Amino acid sequence: VSERLLGLAEKVAPAPTTLLITGESGSGKDHFARLVHELSPRRDAPFLKIDCTSLPPQLIESELFGHERGAFTGAVERKLGRLELGGKGTIVLDEIAAFSPEAQGKLLRVLQERTFERLGGSEPLNIEARIIALTSTDLHTAVSAGHFREDLFFRLSVLPISLPPLRDRPGDIPLLAQRFALRTASEMQKEIR
Repeated sequence: VSERLLGLAEKVAPAPTTLLITGESGSGKDHFARLVHELSPRRDAPFLKIDCTSLPPQLIESELFGHERGAFTGAVERKLGRLELGGKGTIVLDEIAAFSPEAQGKLLRVLQERTFERLGGSEPLNIEARIIALTSTDLHTAVSAGHFREDLFFRLSVLPISLPPLRDRPGDIPLLAQRFALRTASEMQKEIR
């Protein structure tokens, strides 16, 4: 990570504020989110990442909020959701633009009230985790097109960070090459000379 991005991560890490990290695929959004977590006072708490594109819309709510036994067909036991499992750590929502309009509304309420209920439950639970949303989608355009809620966009972009693509950060290439070489050497139990 370049000195500029490292400095930015160090600045935003102590704040409990929601982050929105944007950038092209491959720009390192998830690595930047992990760096922010590791530099923060939350570093010893869980770091949970949810790939929003891989979950069907009907499972996103159960994954985030959890559910009570009998909440829906197939819910044979209580399941804790990521918001609860995150404790005082960090929850990363990768490709937030994939959320359905209904899930966007529920996430907005969670961010506003800092509480949620398990599906089928009635007990309000507090969320203490920091939320970091990632996307390669231009959310301004998605809002204009009516695909993403404007109020959620504003709630997520309290601290917006746009990561430039690697082609615009040539100084990072030697650092990345060294890291990949060290990782490969370690996996192959070889020494780099």
